[in-house]
Amino acid sequence: MLNIKLPDGSDLSLNDDATGFDVASAISASLAKAALAVKVNDQLQDLSAPIINGATVTVITSKDKDGLHILRHSCSHVMAEAVKELWPETQVTIGPAIENGFYYDFSRIDPFTTEDFEKIEAKMHEIVGRDEKIERFVLPRNEAIEFFENKGEKYKAEIIRDLPEDETISLYRQGDYTDLCRGPHVPSTSKIGDAFKLTKVAGAYWRGDSNNEMLQRIYAVAFADKKDLKAYLEMMEEAAKRDHRKIGKEMDLFHFEPEYAPGAVFWHDKGYRIYRKLIEYMRNRQEHNGYIEISTPRVMDRVLWEISGHWDKYGAHNYSGQTEDKKWFCIKPMNCPGGLLVYKQGIKSYRDLPLRVAEFGKVNRYEASGSLMGLMRVREFTQDDAHIFCTPQQMEEECITTLKLILDIYKDFGFEEVKIYLSTRPDSIYRIGSDETWDFCENALANALTTHGYKYEINPGEGAFYGPKLEFILKDAIGREWQCGTIQVDMNLPERFDISYIGEDGEKHRPVMLHRALFGSIERFLGILIENHAGKLPLWISPLQVVVAPVTSEFNDYALDVVRTLKKEGLLADSDLRNEKVNYKVREHSLAKVPVIAVVGAKERDSKTVTVRRLGSDKQEVMALDDFVSALKFEATMPHINE
Repeated sequence: MLNIKLPDGSDLSLNDDATGFDVASAISASLAKAALAVKVNDQLQDLSAPIINGATVTVITSKDKDGLHILRHSCSHVMAEAVKELWPETQVTIGPAIENGFYYDFSRIDPFTTEDFEKIEAKMHEIVGRDEKIERFVLPRNEAIEFFENKGEKYKAEIIRDLPEDETISLYRQGDYTDLCRGPHVPSTSKIGDAFKLTKVAGAYWRGDSNNEMLQRIYAVAFADKKDLKAYLEMMEEAAKRDHRKIGKEMDLFHFEPEYAPGAVFWHDKGYRIYRKLIEYMRNRQEHNGYIEISTPRVMDRVLWEISGHWDKYGAHNYSGQTEDKKWFCIKPMNCPGGLLVYKQGIKSYRDLPLRVAEFGKVNRYEASGSLMGLMRVREFTQDDAHIFCTPQQMEEECITTLKLILDIYKDFGFEEVKIYLSTRPDSIYRIGSDETWDFCENALANALTTHGYKYEINPGEGAFYGPKLEFILKDAIGREWQCGTIQVDMNLPERFDISYIGEDGEKHRPVMLHRALFGSIERFLGILIENHAGKLPLWISPLQVVVAPVTSEFNDYALDVVRTLKKEGLLADSDLRNEKVNYKVREHSLAKVPVIAVVGAKERDSKTVTVRRLGSDKQEVMALDDFVSALKFEATMPHINE
């Protein structure tokens, strides 16, 4: 008999040749019906694969993250099968699952268009309805190459040739279609269901190399049921309305020049006001939390990033050049080396620690042109960076203090739901430092979170190359998640840059270095803010807080008096004295997302009042001018100062 353990700790005995499907069936008929795959000792495998004796086995359904990933990957094979049935001359390349769906890259002479989507989706539904069994089989390398070459699939043959010699060449067959894949997959096409939709088509170079052929990539989304699909599509429709690039243009905040400065922002007056306000806010919070602020050069010797290890890991993404004296310089891609050089000025004592050093450093990193996306992904950005130097004994407390500050700041901007991930060590080829150092840092972060009652999830292998990190994921107004702030524990760069402090014993000791960003980058956080609020920013951060509109030119002088009074109290106010109807002015300024419009006429002038209209509301309120100014002044104050 075969003995296995279930996730709840109970034991289960089965026949020696038992498969994952047998495990699910032994638990319940309903689980067997819902099962998509199994996890055996933390390794995913097909339901049809045999189970090993003594293993811990978890049945995977579409309710599981892994199950949804498998469903999406299987759906990509169904899309490839549909395309091959409709256009047999098409060659298939790769089709992975991605967030919310999948894509597949095809080689085809005639380009796909969105008009083809209806036909492809119809064929996919037909394949799902056939309930084709999905079967895994293995071929020797040469036979697998010959198999795909005989089918005219040169890309699949090329993939196999480039695999390691000892790689198992596994294929999956469904109906008349066979694909190269590691798997696992759902047991049959009917398990995929009908909650999928093709979304867009784009170009993609074979293997991401611009020297190779341009392929056609079809994107799709897929979910466990139609309810989730409908919710996602509605969210995407709302997201399109909130697109920060569209709203940024309407509000005259910024623009881009792809030809002259790809991935760099041209800030307009109003946009730069918000940019400066974010820095002012963060500077205020940092000063009240014991930070000092520095500024380091944007161009420094490349050797600094060679010492740090950044050059070895990310050199291809750096902007660098050689000067006439044959020295290599780099436009800084991150602020860490500069902060370390500042720390090294003068002898530090344990009494000086923790030392919290902030820098609003502008950095440049080369990102592929196809990945640039407005403020969300740029080549030049400003990090609200800080490096905290502390003793090993202070590290946990500093992490928690910083974590509390981060969560408090997010609340000020309206983000109440925040997930915390603990990202652990990447593979050894992608990291520096000893296992002992990594053990210490990871355990310290986990202990700090657990001790203080913070819930978190493990994000395995996603730590920085020099240390583990905490990542903070915000949920916005329409349910999307954004990765923003980080706290990274680093005991490796202090070693590489040979920094120290004098301990109570009079000897030199190595400090721990915490890398910390709260917004992440000013640009990206501003993009997230715009989309979260659909451009209707809170008054305290709005670039123009009040517009005063007289009903006719007869009341221009009173309108200007109101504006002067508002500006005297530090409010961002302007007047609209154009010879236009007041309703036209109100509508235009509402489209420009001005939070408050004050209308003035004879009644208001004579009684020293204003008629107030709030953005997004049809109601209007008559207020005494002094009360109006006082209320706006309070509302325009940074939230933490009002507490």
